[in-house]
Amino acid sequence: MRFLSSLLRRGSPFLNRSFSLADLDLNRGSVASIRDRFKLRLRRRFRSADSSPSSTRGAMPVSVAAAVEEGSPAKRFWIKSRKEAVFAEYTPFVVCLAAGGLDVETFKSYVAQDVHFLKAFAKAYEMAEECADDDDAKAAITELRNAILDELKMHSLVVQEWGIDPTKEIIPNSTTTKYIDFLIATASGKVDTEKGPGKIATPFERTKVAAYTIGAMTPCIRLYAHLGKELQMYLKQDANDHPYKKWIENYSSNSFEDTATQIEELLDKLSVSLTGEELELIGKLYHQAMKLEIEFFTAQPVVQHVVVPLIKLHNPEIQLILFSDFDLTCTALDSCSVLAEIAILTAAKADQSGSDRLITRSSSSDMKNSWDILSRHYTEEYEQCMESLLLSEEAEEFDYESLFKSLRLLSDFEKKANSRVVESGVLKGMNLDDIKRAGERMALQDGCKKFFQVLINLKEKMSVDLHILSYCWCADLIRSAFSSVGCLDDLIIHSNEFAYEEAVSTGEIVRKMESPLDKVEKFKSIISSNGSNHKNLSIYIGDSVGDLLCLLEADIGIVVGSSTSLRRVGKHFGVSFVPLFPGVINKQRQLDRQDSPIWKGTSGVLYTVSSWAEIQAFVTGHSNC
Repeated sequence: MRFLSSLLRRGSPFLNRSFSLADLDLNRGSVASIRDRFKLRLRRRFRSADSSPSSTRGAMPVSVAAAVEEGSPAKRFWIKSRKEAVFAEYTPFVVCLAAGGLDVETFKSYVAQDVHFLKAFAKAYEMAEECADDDDAKAAITELRNAILDELKMHSLVVQEWGIDPTKEIIPNSTTTKYIDFLIATASGKVDTEKGPGKIATPFERTKVAAYTIGAMTPCIRLYAHLGKELQMYLKQDANDHPYKKWIENYSSNSFEDTATQIEELLDKLSVSLTGEELELIGKLYHQAMKLEIEFFTAQPVVQHVVVPLIKLHNPEIQLILFSDFDLTCTALDSCSVLAEIAILTAAKADQSGSDRLITRSSSSDMKNSWDILSRHYTEEYEQCMESLLLSEEAEEFDYESLFKSLRLLSDFEKKANSRVVESGVLKGMNLDDIKRAGERMALQDGCKKFFQVLINLKEKMSVDLHILSYCWCADLIRSAFSSVGCLDDLIIHSNEFAYEEAVSTGEIVRKMESPLDKVEKFKSIISSNGSNHKNLSIYIGDSVGDLLCLLEADIGIVVGSSTSLRRVGKHFGVSFVPLFPGVINKQRQLDRQDSPIWKGTSGVLYTVSSWAEIQAFVTGHSNC
């Protein structure tokens, strides 16, 4: 409801011309401007539910697409690959290394494999220098090659320090070989151009090979610099006791960041004269190199127990039960705004056609005014409700009981708001086919669809239950939104339903889930119904105050988005919000100490994420990212 006002104030984009309901296209391109207007409305009138003004690792970005359109090629390529880089962070190797408990033999094996990488990089730089026709570019490539040679010297010291026999020949594993073959082939000019696969032979074409080669090397350097910065904080926690201090210090150093910046600037320089098709090719090479680098980290042979990916902790006796909210957790747009748009368009269509109605409907102008009034009342009263929740004294420690009691206020408010909507008649007269069509076109958050598809595929190998718990007025909209995911038979929807007569909505809601208390009651019921024959591991993913009880009841509560109202209410009752990756490192350290189950509900700790890709990296791992 609170996301409607800006849309209605400015008017539907379809109301000023002839149209069909098929015009209700809710793909990401058409959603962006509507969503921006919603957020602008919230910033002006509803600060408590607005996104945090500061950007943190635990806040899901509003729009990566806008950033991708700006900046240099190297920056654009990195931004597009950033969501994939998270899969490297959550590999067992990196998590154990960050936690300080990585098995020594595993680290030795990694160093030995990395030496092959570095030698291939030195060779690729040499080949790229031969292809470059600019003295400045040649000098920059030479400098980068010298940096690689220095890194090889550091590895030699590490080899000696860790007792690795430098005379012993180490055979590169399959993932190492795969990256090396890809890199050398690219440096040799064997790339897939718009003319098809083949080797670049002419002198003019060879000048482009330097750009292609640097494009295939840049993501590796940037990824290592990124990992170094991410892991640096764990050195501070361990003072001088971290066993992999030198490794982390090297890749988190200013000098290595300078190297990453230098190769990115070189890539930008070499890309200046390229065509759009050629830049697109470099983007593909960059993406492929990132994928191969992640596969390299994933393939490192970690033998100890690890908290990631979460499914690796599974055994046949454990049932994984995953719950998710729908609106603005899975979707880019709140469902009530979609239903409002359908209602207004339906009324406008009836105005234009002058046709008789099976169910009496308001005119389009009356319908728009009604939605505007409902939205304004909801926004103002919701803000007042949030402030009422914070009137009690702030808890010094986690206080679930007081939070539960306080959220009765929100539950009463949500039910009254729904009654007001039904009584207004704005939900009357919507065609079921139009609702389904709108649902099919709803944009899901980046990575959400892929995550559920991966889990569906895993159901063949392990026991997984998937549930959606939502306040949405119309479950048909949710079902249609997930129809493209191909998981309707495996995804159980718990939500309200529209009442219909001859496939046209009557305006009534079959109320099944209206409040935080309804959600948590259903959550507990599902957990209980699984019986006591096996253990349950529950995950809940949500974004708002309405999800708070379920987030806390779950063994693992994951917060998406950056709602300040959720954080304000949570912190008032002693809830801690921890970025997921540091939380995982902490859990790995616990596991290293006691080797026992470590995830537990009602702990008062919730985990924040930057994207659905991060959730997938944590739960399922790489899985062909």
